[in-house]
Amino acid sequence: MGSHHAQEAPADEAAIKAHLEELTAAQLPNSAIYDFLLSGVQIRSASRGSMTARLRLTRHHMNSAGGIHGAASAAMVDWAGGMAVATWDLRRRTGVSVDIHVTYLSSAALGDEVEIAGAADRVGGSLAFTRVVISKVVDGVAGPVIANGSHTKFVKVR
Repeated sequence: MGSHHAQEAPADEAAIKAHLEELTAAQLPNSAIYDFLLSGVQIRSASRGSMTARLRLTRHHMNSAGGIHGAASAAMVDWAGGMAVATWDLRRRTGVSVDIHVTYLSSAALGDEVEIAGAADRVGGSLAFTRVVISKVVDGVAGPVIANGSHTKFVKVR
């Protein structure tokens, strides 16, 4: 498969998925919030610019009314935006957040599985722009959208 860019050949999907799995395994023990909320996350697929993961919701993800907490969704957007940036060129450092916007559309309950799909729309020399969709898994496939997020990251290496 050819590339339209004069860069090195892109990594194959298995290599990108393995990179995200290794990066997640390295990140979680060093980030208390990610370790608390994402310890059960499983990378399902990855290619240049996009990734998909699944997570079973536990009591740690719930608000007082029994639905997925907005802060848990925001943390998922934060994490998946970074993972989408990492797919771009197999980088380990995915930058720092400039802004995160989350729109909450529906909910999910304790024990539900969610799919977290991240996409890097653009990764430039200074900024990366990502989109994340969190959906409730129904009958094994992504169903109703729980939240949509956008995440801008400062990625310039200093």
